[in-house]
Amino acid sequence: MGNTMAAMATGGRKKAKVIKITGEALKLKTPISSSDLLKDYPGYVLLESESVKKLGIRAKPLEPNEDLKPKKIYFLLELPKLPEPEENVPRRARSAVHMSAKDRLECLMLSRRSSSDVSSSSTSPAAPVQVKMRLRRSEVEKLIQESKDETELAERIVGLCMQNPPPPPKE
Repeated sequence: MGNTMAAMATGGRKKAKVIKITGEALKLKTPISSSDLLKDYPGYVLLESESVKKLGIRAKPLEPNEDLKPKKIYFLLELPKLPEPEENVPRRARSAVHMSAKDRLECLMLSRRSSSDVSSSSTSPAAPVQVKMRLRRSEVEKLIQESKDETELAERIVGLCMQNPPPPPKE
């Protein structure tokens, strides 16, 4: 008697359970193919619960000729709608400017430079110049302690730059 009650609670021996995304459950007598069920639900797919449990989003839908098995649970899910391709819209924008890959890369690198970097590349003598120096931490701490304020500190650092001019650029 207990076994009969358990079979009735799961939908019977010869029924498969299909659960919609809304939570509604359908109990279908087997044998029934997935195409028979899906003809009433265009744009939907049928997934076996065990494959969803194991594979998650990578689970493959049942084939149209595949039969639903008794005592199994299936999910009825709607396929996402893809946007319809617009006509007369080119897939790729083409430029009238013909450049080599090297030139395009250089333009891209120039466009990503900051304004201070761009200003340092100008040729006027009054333009600011960007300088990189390596100082030991002890030297920097000594400069900070000996300086009265930030202006004097900056002047001392510029003085160090003038004492050790950078090597000429390689061409």
